[in-house]
Amino acid sequence: MTWSEMWSLLEPECWNTAYMVGWSTLIAIAGGLPLGILLVLSERGGLLQNVVVNKVLGQVVNITRSMPFIILMVALTSFTRWVTGTSIGRDAAIVPLAIGAIPFFARLVETAVREVDGGLVEAVQSMGGNTLTIVRKVLVPEALPSLIASATTTLVALIGYSAMAGTVGAGGLGDLAVRYGYQRFETGLMWVIVAILAVVISLIQFAGDFAARALHHRGTRSGPAPRLRLLKAKEPAAADVTEVA
Repeated sequence: MTWSEMWSLLEPECWNTAYMVGWSTLIAIAGGLPLGILLVLSERGGLLQNVVVNKVLGQVVNITRSMPFIILMVALTSFTRWVTGTSIGRDAAIVPLAIGAIPFFARLVETAVREVDGGLVEAVQSMGGNTLTIVRKVLVPEALPSLIASATTTLVALIGYSAMAGTVGAGGLGDLAVRYGYQRFETGLMWVIVAILAVVISLIQFAGDFAARALHHRGTRSGPAPRLRLLKAKEPAAADVTEVA
């Protein structure tokens, strides 16, 4: 197979893979971020402590994460057909990809948010901040470098999931590798696909690591929550003025 023949096959499938992975990543972040934060807030001793809700959500996340993606994809065939009107193709593949990635990303978010210094949360509470303020002004900004790294990990995992989705008619590079590389013994095309995936994953990982390090270094230079420290510094001064008066 010549390079021009390979490229005519590779180009549309590269776009199909990017389409599936891109949309499923956005949905996974939109669903996994609030779910992960809720797992932290609802745990024992959390700001929205609710042990029952926390246990139920935790079990749902654990069950979904423990299921192999190929089995999850088959199990969701009827639901996928109900949502998209079909069970094959790139649009249909987004449904199981997103459902499989949401709990995966949620656990990573949970771990990242738990690493935030509890002293910052207590400082906002002492100044009358509500739960939404704490989430928006403390938990998410302070955990942002870890969240970027978690999103990168999820994106890389979804590329692997998309290859498995190709085995059941979703299209993409996985489908191309199975049909031509495995069934037709086109070894050259198979290695080209492997090389493309390796380069893409390496670039994504590099970009994610660079962004996470940049945010971490910026936070280290400016110090944690400078506004909180400024407000706390003003409180004694205000007290001194009151005493003099």
